[in-house]
Amino acid sequence: MYLATEKKEEIFKKFSGDAKNTGSTEGQIALFSYRINHLTEHLKENRKDFRTQKALLDLVGKRRKLLDYYKGKDIIKYRELIKELSIRR
Repeated sequence: MYLATEKKEEIFKKFSGDAKNTGSTEGQIALFSYRINHLTEHLKENRKDFRTQKALLDLVGKRRKLLDYYKGKDIIKYRELIKELSIRR
């Protein structure tokens, strides 16, 4: 996979507080956002890569479900996370 272990640990450490806490909602949303941005850049260069386009739509759906869950759990932290990741909602 294109994502190095060090980068994953950095994302989880920044958003969930610990590099080993990979199950936190904030960390997973941040990881999905990183992957979505990466695939978006790939699709700008490779417009006919339909497999990647399908994977991107799947990731957006997963992130949306997690964001809806997180919004119901803690609205204040949800708003902070949205602002920090620059997600339009």
